[in-house]
Amino acid sequence: MQRHIDKFIRYLEIERNYSGHTVLNYRLDLTNFARFMGEVPLEKVDYLAFRKYLAELKQKNESSRSIARHLSALRSFFKFLVREGYLKANPILILSSPKLDKHLPQFLTEEEVTKLIDSVVSEDVRSLRDKAILETFYSTGIRISELVALSLQDVDFISGVVKVMGKGKKERIVPIGECALKAIRKYLDKRGKDTDTIFLNKNGRRITDRGVRWMFSKYLRLASIKQGISPHTLRHSFATHLLNHGADLRSVQELLGHVNLATTQIYTHMTTEKLKSVYDKAHPRA
Repeated sequence: MQRHIDKFIRYLEIERNYSGHTVLNYRLDLTNFARFMGEVPLEKVDYLAFRKYLAELKQKNESSRSIARHLSALRSFFKFLVREGYLKANPILILSSPKLDKHLPQFLTEEEVTKLIDSVVSEDVRSLRDKAILETFYSTGIRISELVALSLQDVDFISGVVKVMGKGKKERIVPIGECALKAIRKYLDKRGKDTDTIFLNKNGRRITDRGVRWMFSKYLRLASIKQGISPHTLRHSFATHLLNHGADLRSVQELLGHVNLATTQIYTHMTTEKLKSVYDKAHPRA
C-alpha cells in the first residue's frame, strides 16, 4: 500500500499543488492506515476494514474532528486509486463521516487587541519586529504561515496592499493599514539588514511559526489577556471586527482566502453583541 501512498502524495504535490502542511497530514494519516492494515492487499480493503479502523481511532480517544480528517484523507486516496485504475470500485463510498461539533473560534475584543499591541513598549529591534508582526496580523487577517513567508517584494507600501501565498499555493491580494505599514517601516529602518525577508529571528534568519507563537504568548502575559489562545486568534478577531463594523460576508471571505463561503459564515455567529446593540437602540420596548 505504501508505494500507492507515495504516488498519491506526488500527485497532491505536483498536480494539485497542495501546501506542504496539508501533504504532511495526508501522508501521516494514510501511513497510519497502512500500518493498521498490515499486509492486507488493496483489493481486500472493504467497508468492514474501515469500520475496524474507525473503532481503533475511537479507542485512542481521537476527537470527531480528527477522525473526520482521517476519513477525508482516505476518501481522497481511494478516489485517486479508482481513477488511476488501481482499483475497480471504491470501498469507502458508503462510509459516513462522524458528526462534528461546531466550535465558535475565540476572538479578542477591539480593546484587547489594542492592549496587546500597546504592550510592546521597547524600541529595540526585536520589540519593533514584534509590534510589526502583531500590527500586520490584525491589519490583514493572514495566517501565521503566510506572515512568516512575507518578503519585501510582497508589500506595496504605496498602494497599501500585501501579496499573500495562501493554502493550495493560491495567491491573493490583501489590504494592509497604515498602522501596520508604519510599524514595518520602523522595524526595517532600525534593523538595517540587506535581506528580502521581512521578519527575522535573533540569528538573522526568517522567523518560524514557533518563534511567532512564543512571542505572542509573551505579550499575552504582559497585557494580562487570557491564555490558551494563539496568533490565529488575531485572524478570528480581524474577521469578527470587520463584520461588526458592517463588512459583507463575501468581502471577508475574499480577505481571509476562504474557498467556501460556509467557512466564513461561522463568524456571523460571533456578532451577536452587535445585533443586541442595534436592537437596544432601535426597538421602542427593548
